[in-house]
Amino acid sequence: MNVETLENLQLIKESARDFAETYIRPHVMEWDEVSHFPVELFHQMGNYGFLGVLVPEQYGGAGLGYQEYITVIEEIAQVCGSIGLSVAAHNSLCTNHILSFGEKKKKHRYLPKLASGEWIGAWGLTEPNTGSDAGRMKCVAERDGDYYVINGAKNFITHGASGNVAVVIVRTGELLDSHGMTAFVVERGTPGFYAGKKENKLGMRASETAEMIFDNCRVHKSQMLGEEGEGFIQSMKILDGGRISIAALSLGIAKGAYLASLKYAKERQQFGQAIANFQAISFKLADMATKIEASELLVRQSGELKDQGKNVTKLSAMAKYFASETAVEVSTDAVQIHGGYGYIKDFPVEKFYRDAKLCTIGEGTSEIQKLVISREILRGK
Repeated sequence: MNVETLENLQLIKESARDFAETYIRPHVMEWDEVSHFPVELFHQMGNYGFLGVLVPEQYGGAGLGYQEYITVIEEIAQVCGSIGLSVAAHNSLCTNHILSFGEKKKKHRYLPKLASGEWIGAWGLTEPNTGSDAGRMKCVAERDGDYYVINGAKNFITHGASGNVAVVIVRTGELLDSHGMTAFVVERGTPGFYAGKKENKLGMRASETAEMIFDNCRVHKSQMLGEEGEGFIQSMKILDGGRISIAALSLGIAKGAYLASLKYAKERQQFGQAIANFQAISFKLADMATKIEASELLVRQSGELKDQGKNVTKLSAMAKYFASETAVEVSTDAVQIHGGYGYIKDFPVEKFYRDAKLCTIGEGTSEIQKLVISREILRGK
């Protein structure tokens, strides 16, 4: 990175860190305990440019790149993984899908509202019986003149209840046909589109996860993104960038758990000295620091390729896979370093431990990442 980029990243880092410390940290456990999704916080984040990081200035966004985006998510996730997750989903999925595949009219209609935080975005691909196996989706849109009538449900959707607008991928063709799915933009309040069950989760509890249900929901053909049959192909491209955001989220969680452990290990006294002096603890810290450093290199490299417009399928999958597994390993060791205190809510590491696991599941499980990576390397890429 050049000097100008590094200086810009430092300013972004300080801004995101100050925001997280001022507006998020005081409420982390309060929101976590009751699974409260703080909509009002997202309106504030819009004012800081955190909800339209990649959106060009002409559409009301910050007009920044993936290095800045990684930094924003990483800093927020060091304080609260839930808020980091929602920032990632809003930017990478809904907003980026419209930015990448919407025509100018849609961009002008939706992007300023999403980038400002006036509206919150959702993105629907997963269904109750089709997670990784998206080709068998049962949420169907049937053509009726100038409209498509959507019936079915999407689940595990970030902002599925509170999102003002959703990009939804539905089946318009035959099962297992990669060209048989189409993406639509559906606004909240459209008849037949409503929220279902809100999930009660292990972690990431302040990031809303809910069903989206479609019951004879009529959507005009003008709400289609791209052409009919392009939805699945579009989604795979969106997920390439989305994996970078989840890798950044994982990196932030790992750093948060590590820094809490480093502080604790220096302060906690046992047998007349700080536990950091014991090799069992110091070696854990060494492993944590090394895995975090390696994760950051992968995340930053994938972001650089993305900014250059190059193919990131393999590298983003590697970054997501390695960083998410690192977040789980580091947070597990963090609990162990804290001993009994790591298991109670007075210390932050138990939340990092709970939040980290989602990173190995959302936007493609670790197993799916290995499938993507192996396919790419066997194709010589």
